Amino acid sequence: MKLLRTIRLDPSDTFVFENAAEPGEWAVSGSFVFWRADPAALEGKARAAFRGGFLGVKTLGWSTLGQIVEASEDDRIAAIDTLAKQLVANFGAPSLADAIAAAEEEFEFASSLCTHPADTLIAVHRTHENGEIREAFRSLRPKGGPKPLRAFSFLEVEGEDEPDEKVDLAGMAKGKSEK
Repeated sequence: MKLLRTIRLDPSDTFVFENAAEPGEWAVSGSFVFWRADPAALEGKARAAFRGGFLGVKTLGWSTLGQIVEASEDDRIAAIDTLAKQLVANFGAPSLADAIAAAEEEFEFASSLCTHPADTLIAVHRTHENGEIREAFRSLRPKGGPKPLRAFSFLEVEGEDEPDEKVDLAGMAKGKSEK
């Protein structure tokens, strides 16, 4: 089976969300977090979480992206248990049995998003329309097959000075260049 895990390609989630999920947490859509909220009144980081966050079930932190991963039945059971305990402790679930049923539904829905190959990234866009929360999901895959999941790569070179070259980008756009 496949489930979603949080992934952090760069540190932006730590700036965008009040509480960023740790990379590698089991993830669900998390729209239930907003069932008592007035989405129109949300501002700043809470609004960012509403609009485009997956909920990491261990930390109740948010992640911009979910990554489809292979999971075992034991993984699924452990993830459901973690979310159920969070539902009792933080969301007022009336009993652990009710929380387990709700957590199973959340993970069933998350699993339904995992129809793409493993390592595919999933993004969510949430809106509030006619009194209901609506979610749209899109998959993000590198063209030409799997590639490393890095937003940026940095190369540090020691022992070299910066090149003594100046580039006039504005001039290049106009057909001129400086050396």
